[in-house]
Amino acid sequence: MTPGLSLAAAPSSMRLAEKLGLGVSNSALECYSGGCTSSMATVFHVNYGAAGRAVWTGVAGKDREAWGGRRYGHGKGKGRSVVECVGVSGSGSGAGERREQQQQQSGVVKFFNVEDPRGAGVSLKKGAFDVNTAWELLRQDVLYLDWKARRDVLAIVNAHDKVVEVLNPLVRDVKSVESLRSELAGLQEELSKAHAQVHLSEARVEHTLRKLGEMESLVNDKLLQNINPKRGKTVPKAASTMEPVVMGEAEADISVRSRGSTSRGKPLDVSGPMGPYPAQLKNHWYPAAFSADIDDKTMVPFDSFEEAWVIFRGKDGRPGCVRDSCAHRACPLSLGKVEDGRIQCPYHGWEYNTSGKCEKMPSTRLVNAELDSLPCIEQDGMVWIWPGNETPSTNLPCLNPPSHYTIHAQITMELPVEHGLLVENLLDLAHAPFTHTTTFAKGWEVPSFVKFRTPIAALSGTWDPYPIAMEFKPPCMVLSTIGLEKPGKLNGTDVDACPTHLHQLHVCMPSSKGKTRLLYRMALDFAPYLKHVPFIKYLWQHLANKVLGEDLRLVEGQQDRMERGANVWNLPVAYDKLGVRYRRWRVDLESGDEKTPFMSD
Repeated sequence: MTPGLSLAAAPSSMRLAEKLGLGVSNSALECYSGGCTSSMATVFHVNYGAAGRAVWTGVAGKDREAWGGRRYGHGKGKGRSVVECVGVSGSGSGAGERREQQQQQSGVVKFFNVEDPRGAGVSLKKGAFDVNTAWELLRQDVLYLDWKARRDVLAIVNAHDKVVEVLNPLVRDVKSVESLRSELAGLQEELSKAHAQVHLSEARVEHTLRKLGEMESLVNDKLLQNINPKRGKTVPKAASTMEPVVMGEAEADISVRSRGSTSRGKPLDVSGPMGPYPAQLKNHWYPAAFSADIDDKTMVPFDSFEEAWVIFRGKDGRPGCVRDSCAHRACPLSLGKVEDGRIQCPYHGWEYNTSGKCEKMPSTRLVNAELDSLPCIEQDGMVWIWPGNETPSTNLPCLNPPSHYTIHAQITMELPVEHGLLVENLLDLAHAPFTHTTTFAKGWEVPSFVKFRTPIAALSGTWDPYPIAMEFKPPCMVLSTIGLEKPGKLNGTDVDACPTHLHQLHVCMPSSKGKTRLLYRMALDFAPYLKHVPFIKYLWQHLANKVLGEDLRLVEGQQDRMERGANVWNLPVAYDKLGVRYRRWRVDLESGDEKTPFMSD
C-alpha cells in the first residue's frame, strides 16, 4: 500500500484491529483524534508496512496487563508491523499530561511530522520523455497527497482539541453561555472546512489511483507490442486520457483561436469556427449542479466538454459523477433510477456506485465492469467536478454570497451559445440601456460615458456611473453585486452607499461545442420573507428567462458571425476592459502560458 493511502485508510484499520481481537472499545475509537480528556484516553498510531499483521504495543506500568501482551506477526521475532496501536490510560488531573508525554515518547506526533515534498524531484517539461520519468512524476504526486492528507487530518485534530477545551467543565464555569455558543459556532465552521479538505484530498487520491492504473495499462500494452511486433497496434482507452499529461502535449486546436499576439495592447482576433476544447481549459474545478437539486433518489445528467455525465448521491450521502453510459450496452443511465446509493440502468438493471464500479448484475454472473468517473466534491451549495487529466487543485474559489444575504433563486439552464461569448456578455454592462429595455434596465438613461474602474492587475472592479461591482473568477464564474436605492430602482454610483443590494452568481460551464450549462443564483440583503412566498420560484424563473432572452438573441447572432469569420473583438473600447482581460486570460491559458495576467490575489 502506498504512503498516500495510509491516512485515508486509518479508520478502517482501527476497525480491522478490533476484528482481530485487539480489544479496541468504541470509546477508544472515539478518542482517535487525541482530544479526549476523559479518564481513559487512547491514541492510535497507524503505520502500514509489508507484513500484513497488526502489532499491539502496550504501556508500561499497571496497564501493561490490560493493554499489552498481544502481538501479531509473520512468525516469531519478525516484528514487521502493519498497524501499531499505542494505548495511553490514566485518571485524575494528571491524565492529560501523561497522555501528552506518552504521545511524545511513542512517536505518535511523527504521524504529522512529514516534510512538504513540493519542490523536490523532477519537473515536467514539454516534449516526450521516458516511462521512468512519468512514473517518478506520479510518485511525487502520491507523496504530496500523503503530506496534504496528513495536514488535513491534523487540522481536524486541532479543531477537535479546541472543542474539548471549550466543553471542559472548568471552562464552562468561567465563561458565559453566549461566549461558549459563539466559540462553538466558530469551531463548528472550522471543523466543517477541515472535513471538506479531507473530502478534497480523497478525490485527489482517487484521481491519482486511476492515473496509476491507466499508466500501468499503457506500459503493459507497450510491452506486449514489443514482445509481438507483428500484432496489430491497439490503443488502450487510458491512452486518450494519459497522453496529454505524460507527453506534455495539448489537444489539437484551441476552442477560440487568437491569431494575434496575446500581450497587452495587441489586438485580439477571435474569429472562425470553434475547434476542440483544449486540455488546459479542462484542468479546473467546475460547478455542475446545485446541491439542493440532488437528493438520495434524484440524479442530474449533463454534458461537460462534449461528454455525457450524471451526478447522484451514494449511500453515504456524498455526490459522485460517472459517465452517463452503461458499460453493458451504452444505454444512458440517466433514464434509470437511483436505488440504495447506486444508479440503476433501465435496460438490464446493472447498478453502479459513485466511483463507477458495477456492484449488481441481475440474471447473470457478476463480472468486472467499471465506468469512467470524475473527481467530485460539494462546496458552497454546489457540486463541483474536475474534467481534466491533471491532479485536482486544492484551491476552490468561494462563490457564496455574504453571510447577511438570503438566497432566493437557484436556476439551471442549457443555452445554445459558446460559454466564452456568454461570459463576455455578462462582463459587459454598457449594453444594458440598449438591450434590456423591457426588464431590469427599463427607463435607464444612456450615460454620456461608461467605464469600468479596476486595479491594473485584476479581474474585478466597479462600473461608473452604475452602483455595480463585478468580478470574474476562473474558469467561468461571474459574481456581481448591484446597489439599490430601493427594491427595483438603481441610483447613485457607490455600491456600498446603497441601502439594499442584489447579489448574483453566473456559472458558465462549457457543455458542448457552441453550448453552455448556466447555473444562476440570486441573493438579496433585504426582504427575506420573499423566500417563503408560494410559487415565488416561478416568478424568479420567468424573470431570469426574460433577461437571458434579451441577451441570447444578440450572442447567438454574434456566434453565427464569428463562425463565418468575423472578429468579435475587432474594435474594443474603454468599457470593454473586463471582457478583454477575460479573453486574454483565456487565450494565454489555452496557449500554455503559465503566467496568466490580470489574476487577482
